Amino acid sequence: MKQLLELLRRNPWFFLCVTLAALALRLFFVFRFPSIYGDSLVYGDIAKNWMNHGIYGLSTSQGVHPTLIRLAGYPAFLAVVFFLAGQEHYTAVMIAQALIDTNTCLVIAALALELMNARAAKAAYLLAALCPFTAAYTAAPLTETVAIWATAHALYYGVRGIKALQSESGNRGLVLWLLAGVWTAAGILFRPDGGIVLATLAAGLVLVSVRSRPGKRVLLAGVVLVASSLAPLAPWTIRNWRTFHVIQPLAPRYANDPGDFVPRGFNRWIKTWIVDYVSVHEIYWRGETDTIDADLLPERAFDSREEYDRTRALLDDYNEQLTFSPQMDAQFEQLAAERINHNPFRYFVWLPCLRIADMWLRPRTETLPIESRWWEFADHPRESAFALAWAALNLLLLLLALRGWMQWRLGLCGAILIGFVLMRSAFLGSVESPEPRYVLECFPVVLALAGGAFARPGESGIKPYR
Repeated sequence: MKQLLELLRRNPWFFLCVTLAALALRLFFVFRFPSIYGDSLVYGDIAKNWMNHGIYGLSTSQGVHPTLIRLAGYPAFLAVVFFLAGQEHYTAVMIAQALIDTNTCLVIAALALELMNARAAKAAYLLAALCPFTAAYTAAPLTETVAIWATAHALYYGVRGIKALQSESGNRGLVLWLLAGVWTAAGILFRPDGGIVLATLAAGLVLVSVRSRPGKRVLLAGVVLVASSLAPLAPWTIRNWRTFHVIQPLAPRYANDPGDFVPRGFNRWIKTWIVDYVSVHEIYWRGETDTIDADLLPERAFDSREEYDRTRALLDDYNEQLTFSPQMDAQFEQLAAERINHNPFRYFVWLPCLRIADMWLRPRTETLPIESRWWEFADHPRESAFALAWAALNLLLLLLALRGWMQWRLGLCGAILIGFVLMRSAFLGSVESPEPRYVLECFPVVLALAGGAFARPGESGIKPYR
């Protein structure tokens, strides 16, 4: 932290100007492209019922019913903002997120400073400040901004904790692991997949133990990390047991309350062919809410003419009811099982890899008024050109991160950060809805490493603690 403060002291005008630019970009998205719908309103409804009725629940025609479909972190954040600014004041929420994301940029710079040097930290700060992909999500009352914030802090303190263990810094390292755990807990409370950070840092501790064998100090650091990461989940778990009589320490995979019917067969069938975000928007999200147009299914959704006919017949039945009966869901399950047995490599390897690639490389325009089928140039040439430009910018950041990674020998700390990216990507390959926003929690790593592309080892400047 002293190094970061020294870097700020030596470059006040640089950091002041870049900070103002970062805040201006985020406020531009907030006031020009606010995105308040869907899950934003679900979170808001929970927050208001928590405030007004003391019930962590959803509004229904029969009143307010308790729920566990979302963890308490983001509704608590909304409740605080609503208390200060007024209920349903989503503009205040988005402004708060703009400030939070600006702080995340500074944490990314601090991470780059720990990994590399002052020049890399300044470059990382500039890239993070002007990154439109993370900035755009400040204009959406969703968990992304605060989850990225928590992830950046957790990884930063985890890197410092690893270095403290390697240098045998005594109790100083335990404080760092406590902070890493607290921020990991915050990330989990915002999004349950924040637990991947805990798994990554725990793996880093195992590697430290294997490589340097400091014994009790690593064990104690692991206990502090795990305890501080998981202890905040205890009240939520106890509440769910008392209210629903289920052991549910996180949010359910399919965002369902106990007793709700989940069309698992339909979900499994979706995973036998889905690859890109447009299918999430046109097919998956319409289940139990709207009609599904079978003509929008890609060719990879069918292995034969007979399967095509069965699929269309199933979707026609669904369109008549707009709900999945257990019998209909069983037919989707049978169809999915047949497709998996026909080509298990496709289901378990090829499609997950394609979903991962789509989330990393797709134009991140989902919060903007840009057509989802951006590649259809004849229908909307300007939107398609804009989407391609954003895809190119996204690819540039990834290539810069790769160059930074190859240019610096980051040792165990670098391996932990790359491990987090790989572990999260592998997890996301298993989900039914490959939304590009899901990889944004990896962007603190991407942007920090991208900063390293503009610096070289041995350059003059404030050197990181080794």
